[in-house]
Amino acid sequence: MTDNSENLKTPSRPPSPLVSFMPPKPVVLVGLMGCGKTSIGKRLAKRFDLPFCDSDQEVEEAAGCAIGEIDSVFGDGSLEKGEFKVISRLLNQQVQVIATGCLSFTYEKTRKLIKEKAISVWLKADLQTLYTRVSGRKDRPLLEPGKEEEILTQMMNDYYPIFEESDVSVQTYDEPANITVDRVIIAMSEFIKSNYPDYHVLKSV
Repeated sequence: MTDNSENLKTPSRPPSPLVSFMPPKPVVLVGLMGCGKTSIGKRLAKRFDLPFCDSDQEVEEAAGCAIGEIDSVFGDGSLEKGEFKVISRLLNQQVQVIATGCLSFTYEKTRKLIKEKAISVWLKADLQTLYTRVSGRKDRPLLEPGKEEEILTQMMNDYYPIFEESDVSVQTYDEPANITVDRVIIAMSEFIKSNYPDYHVLKSV
């Protein structure tokens, strides 16, 4: 792994969010594996006093098998279709925080649905952070042992332009999760203030 630490210094902790607001729609976290969607999502939901859901777990329960096995068991394209059905169901429930699968937002039909019915938050992580978090793990079916850096680099090149379509973008680092949550809340505050002003001062988070 190339050491780019001089260019990737973690910023100081942002000031604690001072603005009170409540999300008017479900909050959907998107981004590549290792960006922190699940850990950040759970903490964010707790701060908002909202339910949390991991769409990957819901897809696996619906399919009866692991994410990485769905296409081989049910045929090519089954994972994409399954994720769309599950995320569509979740977005029609109460307002909640949803962590999506690594590629969910890259599927055009699913992305269109999320953009229509939710506030999408991209947890943007640099290569060093992603590599540190996923290297050596066996629960990442898209990664091949020994080629993690190469695959992650290609995925960043392919998918980051798509993730940029999210409503909110937050840079994440290898830092305590609650610091990232503060960063997410500050970014969401600005978005909601501009787009949903009636929801801007409703709930302390």
